Amino acid sequence: MSLLQIVVLAVVQGITEFLPISSSGHLILVPVAFDWPDQGVLLDVAVHVGTLVAVMIYFWRDVGAMLAGLGRLLRGKFDPGARLAAMVVLGTLPVVGAGLALKDMIGDDLRSLTVIGWTTLGFGIALWLADRAGMTVRRVDHLTWRDALLIGLAQCLALVPGTSRAGITMTAARVLGYERADSARFSMLLSIPTILAAGTLAGLEVQASGDLQLSHDMILAGALSCLVALAAIALMMAWLKHAGFTPFVLYRIALGSLLLWIAYAG
Repeated sequence: MSLLQIVVLAVVQGITEFLPISSSGHLILVPVAFDWPDQGVLLDVAVHVGTLVAVMIYFWRDVGAMLAGLGRLLRGKFDPGARLAAMVVLGTLPVVGAGLALKDMIGDDLRSLTVIGWTTLGFGIALWLADRAGMTVRRVDHLTWRDALLIGLAQCLALVPGTSRAGITMTAARVLGYERADSARFSMLLSIPTILAAGTLAGLEVQASGDLQLSHDMILAGALSCLVALAAIALMMAWLKHAGFTPFVLYRIALGSLLLWIAYAG
């Protein structure tokens, strides 16, 4: 794989992973747009792991509180950090179960322009409706077990390319009345166990294959996506403290419409 392809994929992933516009959809579209061979799932996972490191750095206080809380939980003490960790685990269980149950059904057929176009457009409109209708009175500290589970169930829809894991979880959180920045915050914390599991499996697969070049490509792509993702997270969180999701919705509508035009026009 060329250096240019690695850089482009890393930048695209870093920008799109935590924005509600679907990183997986963009990673599928990059080789189509540039007439490159598909980079494969392993490199996709590598750039996702890079963004995982970025979110752990940005939300280091939350990550530290969760880890410390889990340690105290083992000693029989349940504190806010342990509670947040439990909420993240609860929100992750549905997508793990759905992924295992549907793994044979989620294949190349769903990585098509038609599917990505409709999901990009449809779930973009859903985000806009949720953002307009949802109240802004609740924060992550108010998260209930029911809400964590509902957001986790919504995350299952992200198994379909173009849906956007960040987008659908933020949509669900806004429907439940959480503030925009807090919707984004829990969405990003919810990404940690999912990406960590996928990255671990990919690492074991690369080790078993003995493909050293693939390892180098994955490390470079992961490092670049981490740096870009840090900047994207900071900018989005600053934006959501004062404004809504409309720019992301407009982008999704434009991109989804373009993809559907290309798909149906041949």
